[in-house]
Amino acid sequence: MRLTRRKFIRNASAGAALVAAPQMVWSSDQVALGSMQIQTLSDGYLSLPFDFIFGPMPSDVVVPILGEYEIGNGPLMPECNVTLMQDGTRTVLFDTGSGTGFQDSAGLLIDALDMAGVAPEDVTHVVFTHCHPDHLWGVLDDFDDPLFTEATYLMGRAEWDYWWNSETVDTIEPARTTMAIGAKRRMEMIEDAVTFFDDGEEILPGVAARASYGHTPGHMAFELRQGSDSVMVVGDAIGNHHVAFAAPQLESGSDQDRAIAVATRLSLLDQLAADKTRLIGYHLPGGGMGHVERKGDVYRFVPDGA
Repeated sequence: MRLTRRKFIRNASAGAALVAAPQMVWSSDQVALGSMQIQTLSDGYLSLPFDFIFGPMPSDVVVPILGEYEIGNGPLMPECNVTLMQDGTRTVLFDTGSGTGFQDSAGLLIDALDMAGVAPEDVTHVVFTHCHPDHLWGVLDDFDDPLFTEATYLMGRAEWDYWWNSETVDTIEPARTTMAIGAKRRMEMIEDAVTFFDDGEEILPGVAARASYGHTPGHMAFELRQGSDSVMVVGDAIGNHHVAFAAPQLESGSDQDRAIAVATRLSLLDQLAADKTRLIGYHLPGGGMGHVERKGDVYRFVPDGA
């Protein structure tokens, strides 16, 4: 594995921090759907304030759930799982991670790709769930040039229109202003290579878009299907493995339109549990692949291999 500039810079200071960090999962869960080979690659992890997610939630409901999962009230450190799909013709990334401009603990996708034997120029398509920093900002390299030079970019029309709108930076809540500025700058760099799509479209052979609005105004999930088998890439529509499953009706502070996000989450969980469809969650543990089990109004994430 080559020593990238990013890795060289970080190695000098990362050793002590990694002791308490989530384990890096470079090439973790894998599944084959016909000709599709699907795996998740780690972009690292985030460090988020506790209230970023749980601030709006009633503590008497949340605290027992978090206790069951041995989660305290300190910073949250969710994994970041980028999905890689290869079918012999196409090499497709679903999201691009954080790049080097967001958090030091993330932005490791280029090293994960290297370990998986994929060079940036091998990527033929990049499909975005949404434009938050940990999903979009990795589209540029360390020198602010497009990283995936041979790729076509695909994004939901509603998501693009929201972040491209010059009024968004002034109307978004103040804590997210830098997200809007950063998204627009990166979108400007890939504008000429973007193809737009809408809900329900087959954007690539065997890949269908599903509107999953709420976390952002145009957030998309994707169903990867071959025959009767399928995998659902849900992005951040189901944002964690604990409260989002055990109490999905609670509004999360991480969602931009919280009420719509709740409706989306409930619909996805119901479908995934009923159809026994494997899902890939961007911030779910162990590489993000697993299944949904339902008992009454409560759901549970079951990682692959559990």
